[in-house]
Amino acid sequence: LGNMYVTDVGQFTINKYSSAGVYQSQWGSAGSGNGQFNDPRGIAIDSSDNLYVADSYNNRIQKFDSSGTYLSQFGSIGSGNGQFNDPREIAVYSSDNIFVVDVNNKRIQKFNSAGVYQSQWGSAGSGNGQFNDPRGIAVDSSDNIYVADGTNNNVQKFNNAGVYQLQWGSAGAGNGQFNNINGIAADSSNN
Repeated sequence: LGNMYVTDVGQFTINKYSSAGVYQSQWGSAGSGNGQFNDPRGIAIDSSDNLYVADSYNNRIQKFDSSGTYLSQFGSIGSGNGQFNDPREIAVYSSDNIFVVDVNNKRIQKFNSAGVYQSQWGSAGSGNGQFNDPRGIAVDSSDNIYVADGTNNNVQKFNNAGVYQLQWGSAGAGNGQFNNINGIAADSSNN
């Protein structure tokens, strides 16, 4: 449909705009009820135009239709399967599986479109497949997953099963170096 959706952390809302940047609508308020938020961060859209919002401090993912009608939610505070400790970013890949950056648990969790836990990968550290401060996540057209790790100052690439592929970046101010990276995106050419 070409619409854009923006999470407004300070106002606890989701704002909808046309592709020309014309305001359409908004929904949400502060709280922990259905359709309410406490630090809404990442947002992603599936193939049916449903939106998934990482409601960070409520430690859950909320699902809405494209008009902002609340549909469902999943997650709770904790470190078990399907639980979160500050979910910040979210990405959806071609089969509508959902990947969530679980920041303080130092992992990525995978769910189906109904919010049913599928798998996870990652642990604390600075080695291959480990995270210190995972922040951003993106999926390319081949369903590879890229994770921006803020204080390890690198980007790690995984296949959609969570198997480590490679990484790049280091701390610094030179070409190819980072200083506390946060977000990442992939275009249709896999750049």
